[in-house]
Amino acid sequence: MTLRGPPAERSPADLLTFGVVNLDKPPGPSSHQVSGWLRDAVTETLAEREAGISIDQAAHSGTLDPKVTGCLPVMLGDATRLAQVFLEGNKEYVAVLECHGPVPADVDRVVAGFEGPIYQKPPRKSAVSRRLRVRELSELEILETTDRQVLLRIRCESGTYVRKLCHDLGLALGTGGHMGHLRRTMTDPFDDTTLQTTADFLDALAFWVEDDDPAPLREVVSPAERILGGIPAVTIAESAAREVATGAPVYAPGVIDVDGADRGDLVACYTPDGAAVCLGDLVGDPDAQEGVVVDLERVLV
Repeated sequence: MTLRGPPAERSPADLLTFGVVNLDKPPGPSSHQVSGWLRDAVTETLAEREAGISIDQAAHSGTLDPKVTGCLPVMLGDATRLAQVFLEGNKEYVAVLECHGPVPADVDRVVAGFEGPIYQKPPRKSAVSRRLRVRELSELEILETTDRQVLLRIRCESGTYVRKLCHDLGLALGTGGHMGHLRRTMTDPFDDTTLQTTADFLDALAFWVEDDDPAPLREVVSPAERILGGIPAVTIAESAAREVATGAPVYAPGVIDVDGADRGDLVACYTPDGAAVCLGDLVGDPDAQEGVVVDLERVLV
């Protein structure tokens, strides 16, 4: 068995089978459709360049409605095993609240009252149970107002329904209201400063296939380890990584270093050269001489 090498030294084929694209989703297609387009493009490209190598799937970081644009990280190949990481992080949006009457003078006070924990019931057209639940709005800022519109920046817990938030804000303002344009500007650990379009991605594939130039591909596709930027890290020996690849947990003798993790945390394990090996739960003392330190959640090799 061969472990993946250092992320910065991977071949284009390795990037496409364990990589992530911070995609700027266009309006129109669904998130599922966009992920499928990238998967099919990669499959076709690998068939031309690397016989015997393919990917079965691609996955996105959290559904955006067809009309919604913005930050949609798409995981390629084995990187889809990291999808759960996006359930832990926060999201950020810029949204237009369309009021059904003139924006009242006390709009700042009303909007400020929604910052913090709020109750939400998912809308009828949702993939989850319609039970009342609490979601945290860590920041809710008015960027601009017009006669009947309020431009909002919303930083919130994953699973917050911005459409429902706009409806509730309209009721609180006394005008009624609905969500207009919505753009996602961040989904931890990705933001809109490094977005790539579908055209960027397809052009990069073409440069590799037609001109044997992988440089654009390296700019557009990141090693999947980028997804794990906000997860505490555990460095393990290569011998321990080979055992993990067969399904064994991480035992104390194989642990080299633990960075920023407490017992019970979700952690990412790496080889000393920075290659991700697994996700797991820190369950033991890394300074012990024996025993399990990390129970496996997802094996990445």
